[in-house]
Parts: sequence; C-alpha cells; structure tokens
Amino acid sequence: MEHLKLLFTKDGLQHQLCRGKNVTSERTLVWNDEETAEARAAHLAEIVGTKGLKKISVISALNHFTMMPAGFKEHELGLDLIALNAPVDKKQEQLMLAINKKFDVQFYYAFPNAFYEVIKKPEIPASFNFSGEQFLNSIRTRNQKEIHINLYGQQCEFVALDRRKVTLYNNLDVSSEVDFLYFIMFTISKIGFGLNETQFYVYGETTENETFISELRKFVKKLKIVFDNIPQKNFILNIK
Repeated sequence: MEHLKLLFTKDGLQHQLCRGKNVTSERTLVWNDEETAEARAAHLAEIVGTKGLKKISVISALNHFTMMPAGFKEHELGLDLIALNAPVDKKQEQLMLAINKKFDVQFYYAFPNAFYEVIKKPEIPASFNFSGEQFLNSIRTRNQKEIHINLYGQQCEFVALDRRKVTLYNNLDVSSEVDFLYFIMFTISKIGFGLNETQFYVYGETTENETFISELRKFVKKLKIVFDNIPQKNFILNIK
C-alpha cells in the first residue's frame, strides 16, 4: 500500500509515491500553456488512479492565498480576501483553510475545483494543506530577526520573522534571479531588517539556484543553507 504526495505549483505538479519510508517513484509534470483545465485534470486522474493507494497528501503552492491572524472566523470572506491579491474565479475554485498554531496565523487559499474533485473521487483518505503553513511548521526559530527562503521550481516562499513573530509571508513567481534579489533587498528595507543583524536561511532546490545564492551572499553576511531538495529524500519539506 502506497502513500501519494502531491505538490501543486503555478507551473505544474510534483508527485511522489512512498511505501513506508522508501520512495518508489517521483516525477514532475510541467504544465503546457496550451493545455486545458480538463487535460490537466486528466493527467492528475491517472496519478490518483494508481493501484494500492492508502493515503494522499496534497500541498498547494498556488499563488491564490491570504494570511490572517489565527482565530479569524469570517470564513465567508475568504475568497474576497484572496481576490485582493490575485484574481479568483469563485465558480472554479474551492476555498480552503490552513491553520498554523505555531505562529498563530491562518491561511485562506483557493484550490481548483477540477483538481479537488479528482482527488476526492476515489474516496481514499486525503489531507490538504497550504505550502506556507507547511513551511512555517518546518522552521526552527531563534530570538532574532530571520529571513527564511524556500526555493522550488519557478517559485519561492519568503518568510520574515522578528523574534518568533511572523512579520511577512509571501509566495512568489521567480522568473529572474535579479528581480528576486531586488525584491529581497527592497522588502527587508521596508520592514526595518538590517542586513548585518538578520540571519538568512535557505531551503529547497538550492543546487539548481546556485547563482542566486552566490549573488545573495554578496549582500548578506549571515546565510545558512538548511537543506537541498535531493531527489527521493527531502521532498516538499518532508510531507507526512
């Protein structure tokens, strides 16, 4: 019996099959811009149709989200809040909620109905989460100013913490290393984080982004690579 792990990004779908602690297969699908939503759902249906599945874990890194303080109860406003940051199709997207008790924040995120229905159809136990909540859970903090950067595909997660309090979270499309480096420098100046006092931690596909990291080191004195997403090892921050 196998455990299917799915990561949805702007550009595609990463999936991994595990039997116990052993990875039996791993693959990344890159969406074709000309593909219809139906075609993408069909690709997903093939994966979900794998025989012997006992569990499905889903992580959405799609850029349709908003972060709120934990305890916010007006859930009916979730899609409207997301729409302040990104276009939302209320007829085609499912409102989801991910609560992070560790940092007292919660995420509303919109997940495509077409994918949701495919995953739920086989009636296999399935859990859903947002990548930001998963990332925050993986972070070990200290009583200082910290920037945590998670690199994967053509996207990046960026968390700013000030003495264990979340100052900023963002999930960005990264098409240019120069643009992203500018974003980091601009952001930390706006939130009052000094380069000399801030500890940077980098996770994810660090090998593939070696140029970006070497450029970042030119400006940042305190930088630590926490781990690299080695195939069949550190997949999606170790989804359970």
